[in-house]
Amino acid sequence: MGSATREAYGEILKELGKKYQDIVVLDADLSKSTKTAVFAKAFPERFFNVGIAEQNLMGVGAGLAAAGKIPFVSTFAMFAAGRAYEQVRNSICYPKLNVKIAATHAGLTVGEDGASHQAIEDISLMRSIPNMTVIVPADAEETRQAVTFAAEYNGPVYIRLGRMSVPDLFTTDYKFELGKAVQLMDGIDVTIIATGIMVASAKEAAEELLGLGISARVLNIHTIKPIDKEAIIKAAMDTGAIVTCEEHSIIGGLGSAVAEVVVENSPVPMERVGVMDTFGESGTPASLLVKYHLTVNDIVIAAKKVISRKK
Repeated sequence: MGSATREAYGEILKELGKKYQDIVVLDADLSKSTKTAVFAKAFPERFFNVGIAEQNLMGVGAGLAAAGKIPFVSTFAMFAAGRAYEQVRNSICYPKLNVKIAATHAGLTVGEDGASHQAIEDISLMRSIPNMTVIVPADAEETRQAVTFAAEYNGPVYIRLGRMSVPDLFTTDYKFELGKAVQLMDGIDVTIIATGIMVASAKEAAEELLGLGISARVLNIHTIKPIDKEAIIKAAMDTGAIVTCEEHSIIGGLGSAVAEVVVENSPVPMERVGVMDTFGESGTPASLLVKYHLTVNDIVIAAKKVISRKK
């Protein structure tokens, strides 16, 4: 097991702080959890804790961006995308200000904090706003590169990060490219398209399917917006069946984004592995993934089902 994507965020933020003097970091009284405390310790004069006031967090971030700074604003995804939605929309995205929203503790794997803190709608909310770029890294290295990209890119970015440790999928040889899917395995029978923590599970499912004589292509979609239409259309045409996997509601997230591309360009059978229009609950991350059908076995079942639907 590697480290949590939020840990990687804290580390790379400190490195970027040395390189770019204009980077400032804001938090809403959660810097130990979001890992912005690492930056705060290194650059106390460039760190601002606005308190438990997430709407203000976004407004201050917008003001600093308008003044030429590169603000990274962090809090839990539930508060960044949920509580502060209107400020993200009207104060950051509408004027297209250079604010980076690095939201941690996304999805069911927040665990024991329960439904009130489990953001399973944030991708849907953020990708629907014009001018917003949405990135969901799969591991620590992809996080480091995505955050570096965000620092150097001009415009609003939402980066979705998690609480729990995830397997390392990439080495320093890896190259993050915005809007470009990463093919982890090739296959001809079905394509498994995953994002975030589900990428490692998708790869594991494909390996299991191989043992059953099923050849699965695996795509890591780290950029939900702009999404890699070309890779999705090619996968639909090449394999004739698609399974999407996300630690998010199946409504409005990766599954919806992929379905939009597929239905407009190359309609094929699809199955979506994700949270089925329900709230989460308190529990260990592992038990929640089992209860809400986000396991390797659930991906295998979905792959077999979608293959059976091929004409």
